[in-house]
Order: sequence, then C-alpha cells, then structure tokens
Amino acid sequence: MAVADEHSDEARLAELGYKQELRRTWSGFSNFAISFSIISILAGCFTTFAQAWNNGGPIAISLGWPLISVFILIIGLCLAEMGSAYPTAGGIYWWAARLGGPAAGFYTGWLNLVGLIAVTASVVYACAGFWNITLTLFWPGWADSFGGDALNQQFFWFAILMVLVCVLNIFSSHLLALINNVSAGWHVVGAAVIIVVLLVASKGHQDASFIFTERINNSGFGDQSFWFYVLPLGFLLTQYTITGFDASAHMSEETQAASRTVARGIWTSIFYSAMGGWLLLLAFLWAAKDVGFINSPDNGYGVGSVIAIFSSALSPALFKLVMVIATIGQVFCGIAAMTSLSRMGYAFSRDGAVPGRTIWSKVSPKTGVPVNAVLGGAAAGVLITLPALYKSPAGIPVAFYAVVSVAVIGLYLAFLIPIYYRLRAGQKFQPGPWSLGNKYRWMNVVAAVEIVVISIYFCLPIVPGGVPFSDGFSWFDVNYAPIVTGAVLLAITVWWFTSAKTWFTGPRRTIDETPM
Repeated sequence: MAVADEHSDEARLAELGYKQELRRTWSGFSNFAISFSIISILAGCFTTFAQAWNNGGPIAISLGWPLISVFILIIGLCLAEMGSAYPTAGGIYWWAARLGGPAAGFYTGWLNLVGLIAVTASVVYACAGFWNITLTLFWPGWADSFGGDALNQQFFWFAILMVLVCVLNIFSSHLLALINNVSAGWHVVGAAVIIVVLLVASKGHQDASFIFTERINNSGFGDQSFWFYVLPLGFLLTQYTITGFDASAHMSEETQAASRTVARGIWTSIFYSAMGGWLLLLAFLWAAKDVGFINSPDNGYGVGSVIAIFSSALSPALFKLVMVIATIGQVFCGIAAMTSLSRMGYAFSRDGAVPGRTIWSKVSPKTGVPVNAVLGGAAAGVLITLPALYKSPAGIPVAFYAVVSVAVIGLYLAFLIPIYYRLRAGQKFQPGPWSLGNKYRWMNVVAAVEIVVISIYFCLPIVPGGVPFSDGFSWFDVNYAPIVTGAVLLAITVWWFTSAKTWFTGPRRTIDETPM
C-alpha cells in the first residue's frame, strides 16, 4: 500500500509539473505534527498572553480564544480543500497562481514568504526571552550579564537559538519528521502537566466569574474604546498562536498520500490546538489570583505576563518545571517554523520568483534538504528583528508585537488571495479527495471577511504612544507592522509592473526540463 501511495504521490506531483526532488518520508502524523508544532500552544499561549491580558483581560482569553478559533478553523478548512487538490510544496501561492493567474501567485508568494520569516523570527525571539528567564531561575548570576540589560541578554539568546534551529534543519528530512513527532508528544504531555500543576498546586485560584466576565484595560486607551478597539487588539493572542498551519501544505512533497493527509493535517492541527490551548489558558486564569502583582510594572516579568502568574502562584520548583516545559516546546516550535519557511522559500525560488533562485532552490543530494533556503530564512529573520534592540519608553515590547503582527498579517493576507479565487472559481474548481462540497460558498466568505478585519486591527497602534500626531507620540512605540507590510506590498507592486510580469508566468513545469 505504501509503495502504491508513493507512486500515486509522484504521479500527481508530475501532473502538477514537478519532479520528485525532496524525499517523501513523512507520514500523515508527521505532516499533522509540524503544523501542530508551529501552532504550539506552549509558545503562543505563553508569549502573547500579555497582549490579551492587557487588552481585554480574562474575557479576551476565556471567550475570545474559542470565538476566534472557530473563524480560524473555517479558514483552515478552506485551505485544506485546496491542499488536497494541489499537494505541492509551494502550497498557498501555487493555489493562488493556479486559480487566479501569475499576479495572484506572485503577491501571495511574497506575502506568505514574509509572513513565514516573521513567524519564525517571532517564535525564536520569544523563546529566547523564556530561555533567558529560565536560565536566571537556575543561575541568578546570569541576570548581571550584559550589564544587567535583559533586552541584550534576550537578543544574544535569540542569535544562539537561531543558529541551533538552522543546524537541526540542515540534516535529513527524515530526522526532522522524527523531531516533529517528538514535538507533538511534548506539547500534549507538557500542556497536560502544566494544567495539572496549576489546578492542583497553585497558592490560590480565581472563580468562574473572574475567568469569564472580568475585564482589564492596561492598554493606555480609554475604556470608551474597550469593546471596539482595545478588546480586538487582545485577539492577537489567538490569531497569532493558531497560525503557521500552512506548513502541512509546504511539506506536501515529503508526505505520503499527500492528497488526503495534507488536508487532514491542516484542519486537525487547528482543532486540537484550539481545544488544548483553551484548557491551558483557562488554567492560567484559574491560577491568576494575585492580580495586583500581575498588573504591576515592577513584577520583574512585564505587566500582564503569564510568567508573573507562575511566579506568584507556584513554588520555586514548580515554577522552574513549567518554564522548562514551555521553553523546550518553543524550541520545537522554532525548528518546525524554520522547516516550513525553508520549503516555501525553496518552492517559490524553484518557480523563479526569488532573486538568486538557483541558490535557494538547491537541494542537498546528501540530506534532501534545501540548506541555502534554511540559511537565507534565518538571516532574514534576524534582520527584521533588529528593532527589538530598542527599548520602548512605555516598557512594552512593541517591536516584538510588531513582528507578531507582520507574521499574522502577511500569512493571513496570503491565505485570503487563494480563498477569494477559490470562491470565484465556484463549480469550475476540481477538488481532490478531500472536499468541502457546497459548504465552500459560505465558508470562503466568512474566512475572507475575518482576514480583512483582523488585518486592519493589527495594523493599528498597540499603545497610545504609537498614535501619530498625539501629544505622547514616540517612534519607539510605533507598531511598524503596517510600515513593513505596506513596504512589502508597494515593493511587490512596483516590481510586478516594472519587471516581474514580463518573466514570471506562474509555476514552472520542472518535469519537462532537461537536467543541466
């Protein structure tokens, strides 16, 4: 059966125009595991918890998470249908080009690539912060390094961890599949352990009224804008955490029975992450008894930080245990994110859309991995995170949240384009083995509207100091997500109309090319 599936996969890939260059060693579980690992409830639920706590409080978390998760699942189901029909490493941009033409593919590809770079950078940078704090818990003397500047300490670990992520990604594709399988188990068991620890061993707990009705506004914006501005900013927690599930599509050419398993990998990774993440977040809120400490700028971890909850609610030993579990989970997340980024970069370069395409589309004959695409993605991730070295006067990691916003906007706008063209194609679309049937109509509409709304919100100022022309305006507080996203869109547009439209004709048929 496995042999038949392999031949079927290669035959379908040849129909789509490509030779089998990557090694098809991933199982359906491994395909699910990479998206599950990138979503990573041990990463997003921890690192962007403060965004929701400070912009809405418990209701932004306990009620906002399941609400936004439903919309994201609908988006995932729409993408899963296209992943079943077109199982290629290019994934999102390939679908857009097939359904909407070269321009649609070009725009989608670059938005997807920038989004994946930002996701990888934000995951590794946030992991560096957790790594830095965890190291200090075990070795207090580390806090005095770099002149006691936590920002420089974090960036140091960011660079170290990015190197580690690269090294693990340049080995064999089969090894990466094993790492992601282990990662999935770590996330499930680790999250369960943390939930039990918080429920059983916390020094105090909140009641249901606090968890499901309490509002907190530490944003600096007035309460009059709470429901229509502040609270939606808190939804970044969910929208950022449950993203990167396009990884299942990008691993299509390395996955067995891809026409079925890719679709399943996309939607199941979203569903199980949404369920597990909600239980984890409810446990955080349950243990958040010392609200005064959590909201204090002097708690040592940042206003609204989930680490402040652990510090105030747990014994030193259990505090360390939770931090170790989360930090290792975030390392797994960074490894998976880099894998997805490199495959997308490889595929987009293979079709000639990236300058230096022969460099980035080269696959190592020894490992079956696009090594140069891994290294290039890491370098780009470090570059866009450099503004994080500047400290906001407000004490809020604006640069980190901006990178997070760039990731969310870039990826979801990339999702929007093929979803729109799938809707427009209607009955002309030829589905694969996994299909939405007639439900595609309302699902695509809902998905498109949700993406447009969140893209607007996440371009808006995160703190009052970032509001242009206000009395307290500071460039340090500016949410540079719209600047980066706008610059990318402008560059794509100029490039397309001045040059790319004359040579980029969409996905190439490498199956017809004569070896050099």
